[in-house]
Amino acid sequence: MYVKKLVAQYTEMLDESPLDSIAQWKEKHPGSKVIGCYPVYTPVEIIHAAGMLPVGIIGAGNRLEIAHADSRFQSFVCSIVKSTLELGLIGKLSSVDGMVFHSICDPARNLGSVFKRNFPGMLIEYIHFPQNMASPHTVNYLTAEYERIKGSYEDLANRKITDEDLRRSIGLYNEQRVLLRELYRFRQEQPHNLSTVECYVLTRIGTLLPAEEHIAILKEAMKGLRERNEKPKDRIKVILEGSFCEQPPLELIDGLEAAGCYILDDDFLQGWRFFTTDIPVEGNPLRNLANAYLNLSVYAGVKHDTREHKSQHLLDKVKETGASAVLILAAKFCEPALFDYALYRRALEKEGIPHLYLEFEEKMWIFDKARTEVETFVESMLFD
Repeated sequence: MYVKKLVAQYTEMLDESPLDSIAQWKEKHPGSKVIGCYPVYTPVEIIHAAGMLPVGIIGAGNRLEIAHADSRFQSFVCSIVKSTLELGLIGKLSSVDGMVFHSICDPARNLGSVFKRNFPGMLIEYIHFPQNMASPHTVNYLTAEYERIKGSYEDLANRKITDEDLRRSIGLYNEQRVLLRELYRFRQEQPHNLSTVECYVLTRIGTLLPAEEHIAILKEAMKGLRERNEKPKDRIKVILEGSFCEQPPLELIDGLEAAGCYILDDDFLQGWRFFTTDIPVEGNPLRNLANAYLNLSVYAGVKHDTREHKSQHLLDKVKETGASAVLILAAKFCEPALFDYALYRRALEKEGIPHLYLEFEEKMWIFDKARTEVETFVESMLFD
């Protein structure tokens, strides 16, 4: 019962006014700064170590009408780029002191420049992630990039970030990610006791709250989940892939499961659970963060790693979870997801793994078509 009430409370917050929590945090912490983090991955430990709050600015969902941002971008750009800019243009990001973007795709690269031009009072940072993961110089390069970012945040926060500050922050976010991995593992093992929407909401609130608060919420949620004993339904088990940046509406996620699926794993909100294991605390913390990105991070469609074939991680997930099929849920106009799908399709067909490709937009309101497609797909598997 506690988990249901908790999820309902935060679902309402995500639907109506997710950014209100930022203003409330700033009221309680006068003089403190907030940094908006754009998907897919931001080294939030550096921001936290400066005494600032890292917050996920992950589009605006389907409750916001785009009235101004269309004049700054082409019509064929993904929804999340335009809705994030719209938030700024209508004053919804007034409590945000800085934004950080990364080299995940051309629209995201351009969005950083557009923000810099339109919001001169906001600190805009851009992280150039390495494009050659196999180079022996990559760790040094990324460490230097994090050092540059650290300097900017020291200036904004008007305080030095010590190695000890960074180690404490790394330890804190390690604890948060351990709990998120536990949450996802619970869903894989008992999908009838934790829906994808519930898992999503419990993860998403961690992008808006201080890590300390989120850790407490996750601990309480896990206690409640272990007491659940729902009856399993006749559904197929699937893996969902392709939503690593723009996020689908909650109604769409709910509809996919209601159509006959247990989604055992996904790549929603990947930037906030980016690592497969804890980041080492001892030693040079910035170098540890850089090495973690290179060697301890999950696959992402925008991480250019030629050391492993792009589709291998998906095949491994299917095998590890015991899933029967794959749903590819890609944002409309998302080039990285579309490029990946060509490789996924070939690999899945070669292994004889059924899959269904779906497109979505952040601003979707009607979900009948997607649900019907999934129902047909499920029936073809159950009654074949």
